[in-house]
Amino acid sequence: MANDGGVPEKVAWVLVRDARVLVTRSHGRDRFYFPGGHREPGESDGETLVREIDEELRTAIDPGSMVHFGTFEIGEGHPEHGPFRMICYTADHHGELIPSREITEKAWFRHADRDRVSAVDAMVFDALHEAGRLP
Repeated sequence: MANDGGVPEKVAWVLVRDARVLVTRSHGRDRFYFPGGHREPGESDGETLVREIDEELRTAIDPGSMVHFGTFEIGEGHPEHGPFRMICYTADHHGELIPSREITEKAWFRHADRDRVSAVDAMVFDALHEAGRLP
């Protein structure tokens, strides 16, 4: 779904453990992406994140623990696709991380793996690296 300015947006979950970050791969795709998705009409970022992560990884996000990590955007004319905006949150969760629906695989990547993710996801990898959270 796009924002009022017409830029497509995704609400994404950034989960770092043991100096690695969680990424997922959908059926039919080669690249990995941060879990999350597009807002349904009238949804807040928190509602979107809770719904999407439940659908994709069968785990429950704790909405009270959500912290905005950053908003990352690629512009018009980007070779991958553009424009596109990803609004990223960290959050605690309850339950195992079990891929479901369109998710075929989950993985834990280091900064060195950034070439295996999309351009906007690579921007998040760089921000995590600069913050000292992803060596």
